[in-house]
Amino acid sequence: MSTRDQNCYFPLQKGRYEVTPGLNTLGTDFGNVHDDKLIFQIDANFPRYREEKVTARKERLEKYYCAGTLAPDKKSYITRFIINRLCQEHPTLFRHQVRNTHHHLLCRLTDDRLKFDADFVLLNPLPYSNCYVDGLDALAMQVQEDIALVEITDNGNDRITALHLCFPNHWSAEDKIGQSFLDSHAPVPGMTKINQHAEQLLTSLLHRGPFVRFAWGLATDDRLNHHPVTPDYADAEEWQGRCFDPTNPELYLRVERQVIQGLPTIGILLFTIRTYFYDVAILKRAPEKRQVLQSALQSMSAATLNYKGLTQNRSLIMDWLNRD
Repeated sequence: MSTRDQNCYFPLQKGRYEVTPGLNTLGTDFGNVHDDKLIFQIDANFPRYREEKVTARKERLEKYYCAGTLAPDKKSYITRFIINRLCQEHPTLFRHQVRNTHHHLLCRLTDDRLKFDADFVLLNPLPYSNCYVDGLDALAMQVQEDIALVEITDNGNDRITALHLCFPNHWSAEDKIGQSFLDSHAPVPGMTKINQHAEQLLTSLLHRGPFVRFAWGLATDDRLNHHPVTPDYADAEEWQGRCFDPTNPELYLRVERQVIQGLPTIGILLFTIRTYFYDVAILKRAPEKRQVLQSALQSMSAATLNYKGLTQNRSLIMDWLNRD
């Protein structure tokens, strides 16, 4: 188990909220030394992320993991890529062995011992209580990231072909599976310029990189799972959140570190999404960060405020940020 604290990212230095590709080459130094080079980041918070994923699976797996009609050979390629990458990035946590044409992956974080056939098809997942349905499902349960696959066809069309999304930010895997880049981002305000060049962007992502980008917003709790459909065991109002109370202020900067790895041999974009939370009560003690956050929040359009659930909260948050 890693004992390192979570990495620090503050992707709003410009003090303005903008929707741009914001692509950086993976390995760009953001102040986290070795970890900025990794696709999969593992820290001391792993047990919390794992438990959230286990809870989501128990609720209803299909709500959080949607696998489209991806060809078996492409599934095998992706499974092999992720296994190799995990072993390369975290050699003390993952060990890959080949015995009698079978591939075995020892996952020290979870004690899972995953067995694959010669084509990297999952054979006998352990522990049996988790009932992993395939290799991507099993591997997604070993990391703190959510995973998405986008398939790009020879004629330039694209579609989301798999989503392992246990930490959704008010959107649903079941709603997005099978959609194109344009359709899946239709609800996002400010996407016009990106949409105009979507095909060129996806082609660049596939054949260049890997890249890393960041998305951010404000949350009134630090729960990882904000699926738009409330589970039966939860209170709907509390589950949805996004209600800032200045008399009992709780506010977090929610940052997504998104890595995009192109796999041009099979026409697949592998997206990983790692969610971080930073307590704004701590950030506001640094005058420069507080000023930047205020400026970025003030720059949000009405459509963006509505999309991020901040329409009723911005003035309250701004007043609170101005207090010492």
